[in-house]
Amino acid sequence: MSDVNLILADSSASVSDLKKNPMAVVNAGEGFPVAILNRNKPAFYCVPAESWELLLDKLEDIELSKLANERMGDKSFKVSLDEL
Repeated sequence: MSDVNLILADSSASVSDLKKNPMAVVNAGEGFPVAILNRNKPAFYCVPAESWELLLDKLEDIELSKLANERMGDKSFKVSLDEL
């Protein structure tokens, strides 16, 4: 039975292609991740900076939402700005 590799990107490029022209590989993904293949197996994903930043923002939003939901039942206290 042959090894089957799941590629979680719409486009892919070889490590050799990436070495030859990294920005062409990034641009070929049109803002989406590009799977970088080593011997026809995915080695890593090349993710444009803007997409990476959006992903991290979404992850942070998820974490903050979870924290807010956990604190919804906590007791609240009235405070004035002068007390802070």
